[in-house]
Amino acid sequence: MIEVKHKDNGKVLYTNEADSFAEAKLDGVRWAGADLVDADLSGLDLQRSDLRGADLTRANLGGANLQSALLTEASVDSAILVKANLIDAVCQNASFRDARLNDANLRYSKLQNCDFTGADLSGTDLSMTDLRCNLNDANLKKSDLRGADLTGANLNGADLCEANLNEAKLGGAQMQRTKMTGAIGPTGRRFGAKVPPPPKPWWKVWG
Repeated sequence: MIEVKHKDNGKVLYTNEADSFAEAKLDGVRWAGADLVDADLSGLDLQRSDLRGADLTRANLGGANLQSALLTEASVDSAILVKANLIDAVCQNASFRDARLNDANLRYSKLQNCDFTGADLSGTDLSMTDLRCNLNDANLKKSDLRGADLTGANLNGADLCEANLNEAKLGGAQMQRTKMTGAIGPTGRRFGAKVPPPPKPWWKVWG
């Protein structure tokens, strides 16, 4: 039997006679403030679910569908979200410290004031996201950041090698020790690429 309780008051939010969530219908579930530490939620359909303030520390959400889910102020530290779908998810003020989000899809998600310190976001789709947050020492290698808002973001020590930042907003971002080799910048130019010399004037070409 599975029970999901509120992390603070112990109130039972969900019960299921099964031994796992495997066959459970959970889309739109209301688990605000739930204690889901170490929970195995991999591959589940949790779209439009209410997980505000939930404790998902070390939870396995690999391959889960969290599209349009509410994760505001949730703790998702050290959780596994590899290949998870978080398109249009609302996650302001959530903590994803040391979480694994590689190859996940967070397109259009709201991540303002989130903490991604040490998180793995390599290969992740972060295009058109609100990333005005803490990405200190995060792995963003080969991530898609096209059109993302990184205004004032903390990118100190982050790895952005081969990432695509075309049309991203980087005004006021902190970028000490940031790795950018092979990344495509906001103007579409690749960092580290050799700039071709200007063409010779026509009179020198024919001279």
